[in-house]
Formats: sequence, structure tokens, C-alpha cells
Amino acid sequence: MNIVLLSGGSGKRLWPLSNDTRSKQFLKVLKDEEGHQISMVQRVWKQLKNVKLDQHSVIATGKSQVDMIDNQLGREIDVVVEPERRDTFPAIALAAVYLYSVRGVSLDEVVAVLPVDSYVEDGFFKKVKEMESALNDSEANIALLGVKPTYPSEKYGYIVPEKLTGDSYSVVSHFKEKPKQKEASQLIKEHALWNCGVVAFKLDYMITWLTEAGLPISYDSLSLNYTKLEKISFDYAVLEQEKNVITLSYQGTWKDLGTWNTLTEEMSSSLVGKGIIGDDCANTHLINELDIPVAVMGMKDTLVAASPDGILVSSKQASPGVKELTAAFEGRPMYEERRWGWYRVIDYSKLADGNEVLTKRIGIASGKSISYQVHHRRSEVWTIIQGEGECVLNDLLFPVKAGDVLQIPLGAKHAIRANSDLEFIEVQTGSELIEEDIVRIRMTWEEVEQLLIAKAHS
Repeated sequence: MNIVLLSGGSGKRLWPLSNDTRSKQFLKVLKDEEGHQISMVQRVWKQLKNVKLDQHSVIATGKSQVDMIDNQLGREIDVVVEPERRDTFPAIALAAVYLYSVRGVSLDEVVAVLPVDSYVEDGFFKKVKEMESALNDSEANIALLGVKPTYPSEKYGYIVPEKLTGDSYSVVSHFKEKPKQKEASQLIKEHALWNCGVVAFKLDYMITWLTEAGLPISYDSLSLNYTKLEKISFDYAVLEQEKNVITLSYQGTWKDLGTWNTLTEEMSSSLVGKGIIGDDCANTHLINELDIPVAVMGMKDTLVAASPDGILVSSKQASPGVKELTAAFEGRPMYEERRWGWYRVIDYSKLADGNEVLTKRIGIASGKSISYQVHHRRSEVWTIIQGEGECVLNDLLFPVKAGDVLQIPLGAKHAIRANSDLEFIEVQTGSELIEEDIVRIRMTWEEVEQLLIAKAHS
């Protein structure tokens, strides 16, 4: 069995911690068995390892999330990069073609697709593995995994079974999208299941579907033609047109932690970051990513979240509406995680002469490095405040340590590697301070060293 994890979205219902590059699945607000802060994607990947499915898993994601995945899971993770966001059907199609034309997966093998951010027990993934045998036994074209409802929710779609075919699966009659509570109660009496977005099929099914639709089944070709794919969900494009569908039932913990009120229910600590919650507070959570302390007093059923992107104070009941309330907020993300570490924007200003000044605090993890690069619209000044490392400036290699100040003129080639956890303040000055103003000469430090050796012998 092969697994495709869908990692997309911006998670705006978890503003201000989530933004266009750091979706909800990357927020480190959960804890593992050792008490370490982990994200949803780290938790799910560990669970895949527990059932020995990680070696057969790929993550389908957008360009903006690749560095986050590298940072949190490691660079050895197999990632299928969508050229642009186009909903779940294009993402699943691209992942299927990748498995077929790049990984060489047999057309007879089963592929299971699931969201990367579900909060579940390990038994959930054992049930995912059972979808393979259920597909083979039933000769169905698609298998779904449904969750046995614990209450008549209006937030989820429902899978309505036709009849029980065996102990392991049921034939699907139809689907019902987010019914009202009264109808949801009736559906539960009919043994309907919550649709948790998990679907499985034989690779041949998807490759045949694409071929008949006149779409390429080469990964490179489909990537080049990705913009031509309709922006549509897999449910609407494929699932609702398919008659031969079965569902398996999962009877354990499953939650969509997509809003602050549901996420805080699974947090083992009510305080994350610098701050204090008064004894006169009840059911109140504080999540603070800022370096300044936050104090909360006299609050009940309240959520306080602070990050470089903003501050949210909300009742937990009202918190799901933060996406709509903050929709007018625009601007660059103020905090990002990258494959080499992280950066936080400290200050930005536009001068009277039209030039811009941007100040960042940047952290590079020990052993990591930024690419050898050049900028054409800005100069930079780096002040090393912690750790030791090596810097290359215009093909010259030299050591750096706390207290050093580096001048990087416009057009200068530069890179830095951390020998221990390294932090520095970067002040950018230029006509247009955008992330796209980067020309990468070499990506890895090994490539930089090879370049320097070659130049030394030339």
C-alpha cells in the first residue's frame, strides 16, 4: 500500500499563528510522549512510522510548504510539489502520476489518500491498512474510511451505507454534505459515518481515469499542464460519479483540529510561550510566540494567541469566525520556518526616498546552511548574536561568531553555515524588499565547497 498525504491550505482559522506559508498542520502546539512540542504533521508522520507505512508515503503540497516539511520532517521525505493550488482532485492526480511514472509503483497497488492534519489514534492507520484487503475482496473501485459519529454534527459530511456486505466494509448508498442537526440524528440511526476525507483506490483506477480524460500520465508533462486541470475537489470530480464504492468504519478518536476551540481541547498545556494565566481564569489558553510576556486575568472560555503576524483575543465559541474577521488583513508573513531554520520580521519601514528597510531575526540550525545566493535589489548587514559558523562572501570563506558584523553589498554572492545553532540580525536596505529577489548559485553547502575547490584549482 502507498500513502499520499495531502498538505495544503493556509489554515486562516488559526490566525495569527497560521499564515500563507505556515498552515495549521505545522503549528507546534501539541506534545509527544516525551513532552516535546510537535506539530500535527510531525504527529501523523510518527504514527505512519508506528505502522510501518512511512517508507511508502509521499506528501503532496505546494511550493510554499516544502521548506516547512524539510524543517519538521527532514529532507529525506518524498514530496510531490504542486505548481499551484488547485484543490484536491489535481493534487491527487499529480501524486498518482508521480507514483506511476517516477516511483514505478505497480498499477495493481492500492493508494490511500488522507489529510495530513487529522488528530487520531494509531488504530486509525491500522484501519487505513485494512482498506487494501477490502478493495481486493470487494472488487470495488474506491474505498472510503468513515468515522462512527459520536454526536449529530452539522460540520461534517456523511457517508450513508446501503447494506453491510461483510464484517469489514459496507457498500455506499450516497453522501450527505453537512446536514442540519435533526437530519444528522436520523442519518446516524441509519448507520451513516462522518466522511473524514480518506479515500483508497488501485493506482490503475486513477491512471485509467486520467488517460480517458486525455490528461498526461507522465509526472513532468502533467506538472507542465497543471494549470489546465480544473479547480475541483476529488469528491465532486470522481467520487460522486463513481457507483462502485465501499466504506470501512473507524470507531476511535478522530478530530479535525482546524479551529482554535477544537485545537485547544487536545493541548496538554494551557500555556505555550512566555506569559502567565491567572488563577481566576477558567478553560483559558494562551499561546504566545512573541518575546514579550502576556498576562491573562479573569477570563473564562477564552483563547489568546500572539505571534509576529498579530494578536487574537477571543471567546472559544466565537474563535471559528476569525478567518472571516481578519480576511481584510494583508501583508507578508512575519514568521516563517525554512529548511535551514526560521526567521521573524522585527521591523519594516519605507523611507522618504522610496527605499525600504526590513529587519529580521534569523535562526539557522546547527549543521544547516542557506543557499549561495545573490540579490539585485538590496544590500544586507548581518550582526551575529549567537553561535558560530562559516560564511562565504564572493567566493571567500571565513569563520563567524557572536559579535561579528558582515556587510553584504548589492550583487555580492553570499552564504552562511551554522556549526552550532546560529542567530543573527539581518537589516535589508533596497528599492524592493521581496523574497523573490534571490538568485541561487548553489543550494547545498557541499555544492558551495565544491565550487570553492574548483575555483582554487583554476
